[in-house]
Amino acid sequence: MSDPEPCRMKHTQQQTDLMEENEESEEQKHHHGTTREKPCSQTEKVALLKRRDKKSFTCTQCGKSLTRKKDLSVHMRIHTGEKPFTCDQCGKSFTHSPTLKEHMSIHTGEKLHECDQCGKTFCWAANLRKHLKVHSNEKPHSCSLCGKSFSHLQSLKEHQKIHTGVRDHMCFECEKTFMTATHLKRHQRIHTGERPYKCSHCDKSFRHSGTLKIHERIHTGEKPYHCTACGKSFSCASYLRSHKINHHIE
Repeated sequence: MSDPEPCRMKHTQQQTDLMEENEESEEQKHHHGTTREKPCSQTEKVALLKRRDKKSFTCTQCGKSLTRKKDLSVHMRIHTGEKPFTCDQCGKSFTHSPTLKEHMSIHTGEKLHECDQCGKTFCWAANLRKHLKVHSNEKPHSCSLCGKSFSHLQSLKEHQKIHTGVRDHMCFECEKTFMTATHLKRHQRIHTGERPYKCSHCDKSFRHSGTLKIHERIHTGEKPYHCTACGKSFSCASYLRSHKINHHIE
């Protein structure tokens, strides 16, 4: 004759956990007396256990845990170097589709993120957040060598290289060194021929966004630099400096 014990034990793991919690609650009542707190309902306890038992997907490379398998697959691209999203304008590839979408604004010139303080626009929300610190005058990061303060920690780190002379970003094409990764990236376009900044008025393209901005003033007629001595206006700061040297400085 079969043992009846297994039949009595056919409850789920959740029910087991709930029974144990109920037993612990009863023991606490015996030790501490009746509590005034309203006990959890059966539904609340099941929800709690489901949250506890929520599956976690862990990266085998770095140990980071993510809640969804899809998130783990995207995260693994950091380790594998996979970049499945490619720009059809310049061929640059990215790990995530939102990053490609933001990159495309370089080519289209679209700047959707606008500062409500001064009206300045940005391609990326992160750049707008950084810019907003200009208006708040918040500069929590100070240089211990000269006392100069910065809104962003990264700006302080780059500034400190002026004091240390560290140039830890090297071009593998010509071995020229730079203080920041941004300066290296700009320099490398000399070797690659990449000109990602395209004029919206003509077919010209440029290596640097600043050069594009100056060029577009030819089309718009904008001349934001004014001579305080004679009132003449110029499209870029270097033209104003040359004008002052040639006409107003003896």
